[in-house]
Amino acid sequence: MNAENVKPAKEKLDPVVLRVAIILVVGALAPLFDTTMVNVAIHTIATDMKAAISTVQWITTGFVLAMGLTVPISGWAAKRFGCKRSYIFSLVIFLAGSVLALLSWNIQSLICFAVIQGIGAGLLMPVLQTELVQLSGGRKLGQIMSIVSIPALLGPILGPVLGGIIVNGLSWRAIFFVNIPICVAAIPLALWGIPADKHVEKKASLDVIGMLLLSPAFALLIYGIAQVATHGGISSSAVYIPLILGIVLMASYVVYALKTRREPALNVRLFQSANFSASNILLILCGIITNGAMLMLPLYYQEVRGASALYAGLWLLPQGIGMLLTRSWAGKAADRSGSRTIVLLSLAGIAVGTLPFAFAGTATNYILLAVALLIRGAGLGGLLIAIMVSAYIGLPREQIPHASIATRIFQTIGGAFGSAILATVAEHQMAGHADTDLHAVSNAFDVSFWWAIGFAAVAAIPTLFLAMHKKSGTKTAPQKG
Repeated sequence: MNAENVKPAKEKLDPVVLRVAIILVVGALAPLFDTTMVNVAIHTIATDMKAAISTVQWITTGFVLAMGLTVPISGWAAKRFGCKRSYIFSLVIFLAGSVLALLSWNIQSLICFAVIQGIGAGLLMPVLQTELVQLSGGRKLGQIMSIVSIPALLGPILGPVLGGIIVNGLSWRAIFFVNIPICVAAIPLALWGIPADKHVEKKASLDVIGMLLLSPAFALLIYGIAQVATHGGISSSAVYIPLILGIVLMASYVVYALKTRREPALNVRLFQSANFSASNILLILCGIITNGAMLMLPLYYQEVRGASALYAGLWLLPQGIGMLLTRSWAGKAADRSGSRTIVLLSLAGIAVGTLPFAFAGTATNYILLAVALLIRGAGLGGLLIAIMVSAYIGLPREQIPHASIATRIFQTIGGAFGSAILATVAEHQMAGHADTDLHAVSNAFDVSFWWAIGFAAVAAIPTLFLAMHKKSGTKTAPQKG
């Protein structure tokens, strides 16, 4: 009985870790809201800047490419300068990019400033994860990830709604202004509340050869994937050339990383662990399941049901509510018994919640779809948290930055794949049909949602390789504040 009475106290997070997690989440809101709001404003920016949509899309593409080039540097930066300094630096870079984007004078300048934002975002997210895992000593990762996941959950849901309100009521420039108060608040909070770095390796050297292989490989893969939807498949040279180059560079990096005697930018030997490999495969599938449907759901409401961008965003709110409902439970459950069961339950919820959209037509009941989104959201709320907890289990402290880089790379690739695949599927279904044929449009969306369900089913396979029970403690050493 005494042991049982003591147990609840052990479940509580270290107050220092909780404080740092909340502070880091504030800063992470800026890039995650920014990317979702910009998508809503693409047409408005094109009209105002007198530019083609294909050119304006480079705001997002440039952001993602810069992020891809920067993510692999984050591990070295965290070791060389410390997580606190690297995190604050990334916020300063993102803030500078946002201010410049707000003041941009033509589409070319806006794209350049989006690239600066991408550099900041590429550093920010992996450093954030590294700081929290190291600070916590690998304990209570589920509860930590449930806090850190808040921006990732809220961004895709509230971002389009907020973006729609801003674009309808103000100038598109106000989208970039939103980032400024967030960063201005986050920087002094980080200076005050994040403990000083205790494990800075002043002699840590940057793996230049590894970076010259890994960063372009990641950026080329993301670019090639992003072009799939634009060109309707992989047959275009704009798609397969960057994909082939990216794969060749990635393979070259793996060979180099296995042979080099110095510490590589990303330690590929981590993938010898079945649990770590399964977690990263799941992050790809998670990105497809999440981002693919996030693209198609608002488009269904707009193109099939005739809703405005704002109302489409509002109809997606039940999904956000569902995410928030299961977030805390998933984190605690993953801490208690491991991630496998949580991921399987989450995938089942996602499949059940997506199913009504695979049958949806031009007059499907809105309430039914709202309930389905609530269920789908409940599944999404547990999925990413449980996978991220699993990825860090049992890793020694020195490998945490490498794990943060790997998880960010695979998550980003999955997200890009999801949008590209589902958009391409819908486009092929529309071939030979007029855009005004609502039944054909509805059927195209139905097929794309069936694909999303299929990916959720496939994800059950790597889930079986996740560790069933979390080890009592990882090899990481907690950093005292």
